[in-house]
Amino acid sequence: MKNKIIERLAKDAEALVAATKDVAGDQVQDARKSVDSALERAKAFYGHVYDTALDGSTAVNKIVHQNSYQSIAIGIGVGAILGYFIARACKKCCAAQSSDHEE
Repeated sequence: MKNKIIERLAKDAEALVAATKDVAGDQVQDARKSVDSALERAKAFYGHVYDTALDGSTAVNKIVHQNSYQSIAIGIGVGAILGYFIARACKKCCAAQSSDHEE
């Protein structure tokens, strides 16, 4: 969706520059140059950001697919360790509550 918004903005800016091409005046010419320059910088920046994001997502996808069993094992290990500590904390908490009720 953002890609369409950026494309529309670029087309509108290009149309504005084209529509004012025959208008005389230093201020209009300076404004046209400024808009044209900003448009080119925005296109270059967008292309760089898009390429960087695409490269990053491709790298993550590759790593996960190459190491899928390791990723699963790490997830299971972390879950088991967290489960152990949570169960231990609950056991202590439940034991403390039981002793309070017996008194």
